[in-house]
Amino acid sequence: MAAGRPLTGTVTLARPDDLQRRAAERLLGRPPSAGRSLTVRLDTVDEVLRRCGVSPEGLETAVVALTGPVALRAETRDRLAEAWEEALAPLDTVNAELADWARRIREDGLVRRLARTPDAAGPLVSAAARALRALPADPPVSRAAFAALRLSGAHALDEGTPLATLVLSGIRALTGFPDGAGAGWRREAWASAGLLMDDVSSTVLTLNLRGTPALDWTADEGEPAVLTLRSLTRRTANGITTATGDVHVCENPAVLSAAADDLGPACPPMVCLQGQPSAAALTLLRGLSARGAVLHHHADFDWGGVRIAAALGRVAPWRPWRYGATDYRAAVTGVSEPQHLTGTAAATPWDSRLATAMTEHGVRVEEESVLDALLSDLRTAAHRAARGGAEGLSAEGRRGGTSRRP
Repeated sequence: MAAGRPLTGTVTLARPDDLQRRAAERLLGRPPSAGRSLTVRLDTVDEVLRRCGVSPEGLETAVVALTGPVALRAETRDRLAEAWEEALAPLDTVNAELADWARRIREDGLVRRLARTPDAAGPLVSAAARALRALPADPPVSRAAFAALRLSGAHALDEGTPLATLVLSGIRALTGFPDGAGAGWRREAWASAGLLMDDVSSTVLTLNLRGTPALDWTADEGEPAVLTLRSLTRRTANGITTATGDVHVCENPAVLSAAADDLGPACPPMVCLQGQPSAAALTLLRGLSARGAVLHHHADFDWGGVRIAAALGRVAPWRPWRYGATDYRAAVTGVSEPQHLTGTAAATPWDSRLATAMTEHGVRVEEESVLDALLSDLRTAAHRAARGGAEGLSAEGRRGGTSRRP
């Protein structure tokens, strides 16, 4: 009946017990067929029910009387599909950057696994969409405070809740945060969208940035400085992020350390991502860019480095620093012991030829392998800055100011 089929033919019950066999015998007025299963003809049951008057309208009416209305499976499926479509509708309201994520969520069954039913899914998806429309949070804010302001309460995004799982999935799509696991990874994933579980664990390594007495001192000494996310989101942020001009961004601490050794206080301002950008790094670079700094980025020539560069581009614009196809081909020729390029290929939107060249050569080139070239660029930039400063002071002297050595 649920399949919409006529009540004709036979039905079989596997492994019936004695009580079931006796019931069939009393209903039909004869012993059922022998064997391990019990088989009866539906036509015969219908005829018996009509003839004896128990159900003058036949078997179908008797089934409904005993079990309640029998819904057609096709109609049930249609109603369920409509209910799920309605529950997932809030996904259409997320920002354009999350359109691909919303489409994937509709297809991969994550919401169905988290909510089980359309009735439970509707509020879940609506809350997730509301949260994602407000992200990334700038300036960063604690996750609990964000949840209290935007959702049902401070604990709405606590770890392990369906809403936290769904929102974190959207955050990773929004910020390009890579796959990972563990408490530290989750903390940085949330922080990549400006939602902080704490504001001191996330740090960024810098060289020759200025704006606070501590930073000014380290810049005068040409020594690296570590900034916490707390320092970048409190009163010192305005001083730190007012730097303008060129800022060189690298992936590996060895590059920044070598620059400090080689150039000291004369080195142009630098920021080191130390692999995947932390929330502190993203906050700093976003602030620098917003206030006029020009970011020049270099990373390892591998698929991980490429993904880091692409993720950084979604936060702040940057210019390649020896990080294009021509640079890669030149670097490959200088590698004495080539390392095989592993992992899944990724796009290089700043230079589409780079991904092609990396696929063709299949060689991984670490930043340290091109350190001499990077340091040469930094020396050139330092010399240019010094010459510009000297020219500025000379002009000041011509205007009647006091001449000073740069």
